[in-house]
Amino acid sequence: MSSLSRKSLIAIGAVALLAVTGCSGGNSANGGGNSSAASLVIDTAFSVETADPGHSYDPTGNMLAKALYETLVDFEGSDVSTPIPGLASWEQNDDATEFTFTLEGERSFSDGTPVEAKDVVFTLQRIQGMVEAKPNFLLNGVTIEEVDDKTIRFTTETPLLQLPAILANPALGIVNADVVIENGGTTDGTDTAQAFLDGTSAGSGPFVLDTLDLASQIVLTGNDEYDGKEDSAYDRVVIRNVSESATQLANLKGGDTMVAMDLNGDQVATLGDDLNVDAVPSGQSIFLLLNQSADNAGELANVKIAEAIRYALDYDALLELAGAGSVQATGVIPPGFEGALDAGVEQDLDRTQAALAEAGYTGQTLKLQFPNDYPVGGVEFTPLAERVQAQLKDAGINVELAPAPFATELDAYVNGTEGFGLWFWGPDYADSANFLPFGPGLKVGLRSGWAAEANPEIAALAAEAASATDADERTAAFTEFAEAMQAEGPFVPLIVPGRNIATAGDVTGAVYNSVWEIDIAEIAPAG
Repeated sequence: MSSLSRKSLIAIGAVALLAVTGCSGGNSANGGGNSSAASLVIDTAFSVETADPGHSYDPTGNMLAKALYETLVDFEGSDVSTPIPGLASWEQNDDATEFTFTLEGERSFSDGTPVEAKDVVFTLQRIQGMVEAKPNFLLNGVTIEEVDDKTIRFTTETPLLQLPAILANPALGIVNADVVIENGGTTDGTDTAQAFLDGTSAGSGPFVLDTLDLASQIVLTGNDEYDGKEDSAYDRVVIRNVSESATQLANLKGGDTMVAMDLNGDQVATLGDDLNVDAVPSGQSIFLLLNQSADNAGELANVKIAEAIRYALDYDALLELAGAGSVQATGVIPPGFEGALDAGVEQDLDRTQAALAEAGYTGQTLKLQFPNDYPVGGVEFTPLAERVQAQLKDAGINVELAPAPFATELDAYVNGTEGFGLWFWGPDYADSANFLPFGPGLKVGLRSGWAAEANPEIAALAAEAASATDADERTAAFTEFAEAMQAEGPFVPLIVPGRNIATAGDVTGAVYNSVWEIDIAEIAPAG
């Protein structure tokens, strides 16, 4: 059956980021010998470590890889609910364990050579061989083989209905096998091609890499051999590392940049009529976790404490801190994703008191741990934690704030030693399967000390959703999982932060996409 006939899940992409700070250093985009009247200037706070798609797995890196490399699968605009053909169309068996991809048309790399099945197989096996590469986990349990010059077969150990959505990730952009092999590329884990790909791209995307400076700016130029559907209106693109959102705003208002990627809700509100903004919910969720391990939470290791907190909060008041584009998280699966609940929890103090009584709560103090130097989608965790603390105090729950730097708090969160934590989660690819780790015995569940035997029913629901092969049954399974998590889980979903991308009034097409931030090739002069 063709995967194009099913309704895929929505999700987003985004994981804990490794930020590289910097500043604009002036408008280098508009000066020098390489300047062009058709230059596009983008300001963003860099989260990128390399131009090698096989090693890249962060927002700026995804945006860059999307411009330089094409993937087998794509999405239309900002819609990540339904995968569409990129370089290839596909069919799958009824068990969702075998997928056959067929390259479409005659596509070429930037050196003019054709894109063939061997390039696809090498690209993906290269990532599988590089165990330390960030995207490596995306292809766990997947066998990839060439059938003929145009055909590639994927087989999986278990049903993997989300495989097409996974293959749309820019980190899986197809490289020119011959060129990369000549420059150190291998599939056996000894690959040394990253240095080459940091200086010269080897893809079939609408742009090629001109210069890469991870501290200041990245310059792209048009790919003369590009024969896809996304011909860019600009023959030169400058992506500048501008770490301060206030500087991005000033540059945009002053005409020094055309796209500002990181404005917060308050800054968006100050934009004049001559500037545009795309303000939408992002793919990340901010949530509270209540550890269920007595070793870490003591006598407060009780899901009824989580239930009490869930109904004690005034979510509208919390959203005031989030700004444009933000919405309440309706569950561990955020709004817009397959299986997400239609509405979030509403404050119910009577239910809070009943849950506290059932938990045996007698006024003990909960220590709320959170990173205090890492805003998510413009949401600062310190004022959010302070508002949570005040609301819980009004409901009779005592909270002590324990902020720490991101790097310190990340260790506590990952190692599961937080008794009561404020954290965030973003999916790795556009599929609701990314939220199953909140289940008991799974990654995030275990970080909250919630073992599978603590709630076998929810553990079974997560397994059912993971293995479903029928689209309707899969949606129902995710919905049932989300409902059970809201009723009995140790998590309190709070906010889906907004994502605000602002542009000059004479620019169009800079639309947020949860997988690759923006598609640079879609940006064009208005009209």
